[in-house]
Amino acid sequence: MGIRKSTNGNKPEISQITPAAAITGGELQIRGKSFSLGMRPRVTIGDVSAPLIIGSDSLLIVKVPEGASAGELVIENGQNASQSYTCDIGIMIAENLHPVTNPAVDSFGNIFSTFSGSRGQKVQHAVFKIDLNFNMKPFVSDLMNATALVFDRDGLLYISSRFDGVIYRVTPNGNMTVFVEGMGVATGLAFDREDNLYVGDRSGTIFKISPEGQIFVFATLEPSISAYHLAFGLDRNLYVTGPTTSSYDAVYRVNHQGEVEVFFRGLGRPQGMDFDENGNLYVAASYGGRKGVVRIKPDGVADLVVSGPSIVGLQFMPSRAMCVATTNALHRVDVGIRGARFVR
Repeated sequence: MGIRKSTNGNKPEISQITPAAAITGGELQIRGKSFSLGMRPRVTIGDVSAPLIIGSDSLLIVKVPEGASAGELVIENGQNASQSYTCDIGIMIAENLHPVTNPAVDSFGNIFSTFSGSRGQKVQHAVFKIDLNFNMKPFVSDLMNATALVFDRDGLLYISSRFDGVIYRVTPNGNMTVFVEGMGVATGLAFDREDNLYVGDRSGTIFKISPEGQIFVFATLEPSISAYHLAFGLDRNLYVTGPTTSSYDAVYRVNHQGEVEVFFRGLGRPQGMDFDENGNLYVAASYGGRKGVVRIKPDGVADLVVSGPSIVGLQFMPSRAMCVATTNALHRVDVGIRGARFVR
């Protein structure tokens, strides 16, 4: 990309772009100076023009366009062009899906995602497998409203059904059996280090299922309008989200005794979660009016790390990338962060 002739003092200068990563449709805030010089600036990501939402001489907000890829962001002000600024733009790796929470990533890096369908809808294929070359193939077919996915330490996949309240167990070759029944409107799933499985019921109950199949009521929360999402932190506490009609929802933390406290409040429609190796929590939500993936540090400080619309879940991959699930597709974002599950 050619840089135009410079007039001293009139060249756009980028000082910061937030967040550091985005998917198509996400918004980037760009700060610096000499962006407009009284004219409408032009922003490109790679060779694709990015629509301008807000523009001033020191602040631009642009939307990541279709076709943009990870690479150079450049601002032109009519006279000059800025130096390029590297942006991490996620790439779509699978589409025509219907995730309602996190995808699941196995130890090899294969990704599993649902086509959940509306409640009571019979779909042709319920779960798909996306291999390391991003080839997508049906994995499970005879299942209604596949909801949450989680792997145990032996590599078996567990799937909740919000239709029949059943948790299914699936072998690596796709053979499916019933693991447990009677879980209400079964949603989120998570294993602790002792191999107990936790199941969220949309009515507000968190069930605990021992390796021997014994069922306990572990904790109780307020009912959610859609689903509960579960994840264990490095502190061995269970973290729970359940979006309500409020725009000021919380992430809850549940200790070993099932006692519930608010860990963080101030999110819009918080959904799927994952942890990194440093104990930071990543949540699909909106924060401060901005949609995407929010990072919450152990001390409660939050910031947006991936911008994008309609994100329902995420999962870190062995390659230090993040697999981000929207309501109809999966994206790979090379964030350079190691997930807690891959810490040895």
